[in-house]
Amino acid sequence: MIFPLLALLAVGVTVGRVFITIILSIVTGWLLGYLALKNRAFENVYISLSEVLESVPVISFFPVVLIFFVSDIGGFLGTQLAVIFLVFTAVVWNIWMGIYQAFKTVPENLNEVAENLRLGFLGKMSKLYIPFSIPRIAANLIPSFADAMFYITVSEVFSVGNSNYAVFGIGSLISRLTTLGLYNQALYALGILAVVVVFITFGLREFASFSVQRYGLDTESSNKALRRGRFRIRYSAKVSNAIAPVSKLARYVTRSKTVPVDVDEEEEKVRQWGKIGIVIAALFLLGISYSVFTVIRSVSPQTWSFLISSTPYDLVLIGIDYMRVGVISVVSLLIAIFVGYWLSVHERTERVVIPMIQTVASFPAPAYFPLLYGATYPILRPVLGGFTSEFYVLLLGFISTFYYVFYSYWMGIKNMPKEYWEVMDNLNLTFWQRLRRVVIPSAMPYIVAGLTSTVNSAWGGLAIGEYWPDIYDGRTLEVHQGLMRELALADSQGKLALVGWLSILFAIVVVIYSLFFTRKLMDLARQKYVAEEGIYAA
Repeated sequence: MIFPLLALLAVGVTVGRVFITIILSIVTGWLLGYLALKNRAFENVYISLSEVLESVPVISFFPVVLIFFVSDIGGFLGTQLAVIFLVFTAVVWNIWMGIYQAFKTVPENLNEVAENLRLGFLGKMSKLYIPFSIPRIAANLIPSFADAMFYITVSEVFSVGNSNYAVFGIGSLISRLTTLGLYNQALYALGILAVVVVFITFGLREFASFSVQRYGLDTESSNKALRRGRFRIRYSAKVSNAIAPVSKLARYVTRSKTVPVDVDEEEEKVRQWGKIGIVIAALFLLGISYSVFTVIRSVSPQTWSFLISSTPYDLVLIGIDYMRVGVISVVSLLIAIFVGYWLSVHERTERVVIPMIQTVASFPAPAYFPLLYGATYPILRPVLGGFTSEFYVLLLGFISTFYYVFYSYWMGIKNMPKEYWEVMDNLNLTFWQRLRRVVIPSAMPYIVAGLTSTVNSAWGGLAIGEYWPDIYDGRTLEVHQGLMRELALADSQGKLALVGWLSILFAIVVVIYSLFFTRKLMDLARQKYVAEEGIYAA
């Protein structure tokens, strides 16, 4: 087969896997988000598990699952399912978190209207929750696609212990070409991938703009907003298509007698959803318990003694990596706040810069990062000295995750009600006043969702960068200390017991983090920083 056609086919297969998982992520996210909204117990389990599964690198956290796919199922089907599962884990979490965050921040006014109209599950989903979540989903599609492409080398070419597996796709094709030293053909394949990525990111960007216009907040004509030379918000605000079905019904309700709500019936509905949530949470816990039991049964007492004795040092390694994640997250947030706002008010530049950033972010970093490392190492080594490896690890982590908070914040600004922009202009607010008093508070739910995904996804970059043998010209990129380094070494040496133990410790820390940090931020964003509530209050 002619090589360009082979490369194009490989790109098509890879992209097809990504979009299948994106569709599955959205549909399941709607259902799970609604369950989390209706049942507190399920919400705790759902958010905690999402945090854990998003944060822990999939290769290290799911050895038992991968063994099930490639050994118990086996053959072509088992390997394909393993690859789809790995791509799914790279795509699903931030979409689920975005949908959950959107459901949590639906204005109370609309919830009250839906309850007064006695809408059922399908009615609430089709007329309220799904439309309201579309802008948040659109904000996460581009980074989800980018994240999936980033992890393509670990999904189409992966290892379990000392065994390696691969399926056909652009990731495995580029890996094979570079292994054989066919760098020209590898660059050619990257060029074809770049063209496809450009078209896809352009389409996703157009969908994001469409979702804001179709499902965001709009304004009435300006002549209705101005009366006697004075701007009046109450005449400029209207509920747009995101809440159009419910808002039309709400206007009907205001003209007619309110439908009485049967309190007992509503409580029974809550109890029913609660039972469903408890069952699903129990199934999650049962699956985890079975996996833990399988691991415990296969590990000798001597190995357990060693693992337990090394726990204090392992916790120190987790703390070191959390500091790295903190640096990456703070830098990403600062860049997002200033660059995202600047681009949103300079539309011509935005039309050029955003697609460029989207394209670069969608490129699998493991494919080009070795070339970047080789070109810059001789220059940076004399300047950074012993901090050189640390810099490259932080850079790889930044490349792998900055776009989450950037795109989420940018979409939050684009989805700001027009009335807020008019108020800022009428009051002649300065740049800092606009950011501090209006823009950042209005986009806070988007910031929380994006920052959560940024923190959780930064671990993937650390997992690849903290120990990368033969990254370029025989050099090995390696830090002195870090949990991801220990996981990579243990996995490469086939020490699955150590991999499982480190992953369990990490999972416990992530659960604590999600309960005491992520949930608090989500609740704060819902209670104090919902931009749409300002429109209704006006």
